[in-house]
Amino acid sequence: MRNNDEMDLAIKYALRFGEIAVRQGFISRQQLRESLEEQVSNESYLRLRPRKLIGEILFEQGWMNQNQIEIVLQEIANNRR
Repeated sequence: MRNNDEMDLAIKYALRFGEIAVRQGFISRQQLRESLEEQVSNESYLRLRPRKLIGEILFEQGWMNQNQIEIVLQEIANNRR
């Protein structure tokens, strides 16, 4: 089970990833909302496995491709410097 700090960090990361993806025009706010809901429901029902990353969910839904995910991750990495 994850502690609250890890959960807070995961939520913060998912929101940051999602906001960048929306701003870049890769996904809509509705797609982000649906992906976040799926991420939460996965945690609730599948406690035996770790939470899916938001990028993984968006990719599986066909809403983002690998290149778009890499662009978002690169922007996150650049902003951390």
